[in-house]
Amino acid sequence: MPGMLDSRPVTAHLAEMTDWSLTLHASIAEIDPVQWGHCAGDDNPFVAHDFFLALEESRSVGPESGWLPRYAVLRGDGQIVALAPLFLKAHSYGEYVFDHGWAQAYEQAGGRYYPKAQIAIPFSPVSGGRLLVSPDMPDAETIRGLFAQALQQACEELGLSSVHMTFCSEDDQNAAVDRGWLPRIGLQYHWENRGYGTFDDFLETLSSRKRKAIRRERREAQSCGLVFRTRRGDEITEADWDGFYAFYQATIDRKWGQAYLTRAFFSQLSERLGTRVVLMQALAGDRPVAGALNLAGTSTLFGRNWGCEGSWPFLHFELCYYRAIDFAIEQGLSRVEAGAQGEHKIQRGYLPRLTRSAHFIRDPALAGPVAAFLEQEREAILRERDDLRSLSPFREENIS
Repeated sequence: MPGMLDSRPVTAHLAEMTDWSLTLHASIAEIDPVQWGHCAGDDNPFVAHDFFLALEESRSVGPESGWLPRYAVLRGDGQIVALAPLFLKAHSYGEYVFDHGWAQAYEQAGGRYYPKAQIAIPFSPVSGGRLLVSPDMPDAETIRGLFAQALQQACEELGLSSVHMTFCSEDDQNAAVDRGWLPRIGLQYHWENRGYGTFDDFLETLSSRKRKAIRRERREAQSCGLVFRTRRGDEITEADWDGFYAFYQATIDRKWGQAYLTRAFFSQLSERLGTRVVLMQALAGDRPVAGALNLAGTSTLFGRNWGCEGSWPFLHFELCYYRAIDFAIEQGLSRVEAGAQGEHKIQRGYLPRLTRSAHFIRDPALAGPVAAFLEQEREAILRERDDLRSLSPFREENIS
């Protein structure tokens, strides 16, 4: 991407306020970690300074993967007021909110869709804030709107086709849409903790048939002679990561994907994020045969990657879904987000929830058709969500 490999300021001349600017930074190391953390907060580990540093230093993001870091910093009167994890991209892989069709149509019509800007967590369909406003600012809504406007100007100044903000918060989406961005929704499956004291408390809210099915699945998974353990932070050894990385690569190979995350990333993750890294393992004797990687925030457990060697009945459900629920209840977490896709999660207590994105497309000739498509897609997704709710395993008085 010629001309975009340098870090340079992009001045945002905003009508509402003076002395505001947007700068783009080629490394998270250029931004003070205390200031980043002040804006990002502690709840979501995927927007932590150390998470992005691990991605960079392990070479999981960079020219080789096609995710070029350009972290956006909005300043007012010289002070940092908001931040965003922005990347320049020459493809649409690793995003989970796909725009391949838009790119193909635009380029067939003679346009140039790439490079584009992506405000996202690389390779992770994790919901949360993307326009990270300092808590010191009295009007976060206004700041988000100014930030969205500044990002549009950066898009134009750099000659990009578009800016995409994926898996963002509703507040982020609303602020961007108010500045002319296009809204998009999707579906994920989340488990909500309704004050359960034990896993059995959760089961008691389900219909009898679903309760029995889950107990049977857990019983069969736990009767295979496997030992289950959960390790956090520095409890996770390099041998553990060696085994998990083999699982990760095998899963990617089966799905015809690309293993963006390097082996070094996983070691750096537990070193930098400490006990927020939660690795759940199944062992045959002393040998791990499956693993599920999670990151824990202050209120949410985020399921990230899973892999397995061999075939074990219901092991995926046990390790990724049921033990995640166990962990959330024990730790007093409010929610488990188990990643993208999977209607089968509904029967295990993970109900459909909307995810949100916002898209700024410079060329009206493309923005118009995309807006029409997104409106049709939105109606279809809302119908699908309503249909899926009928599959809820909860007793009627516990459905929400």
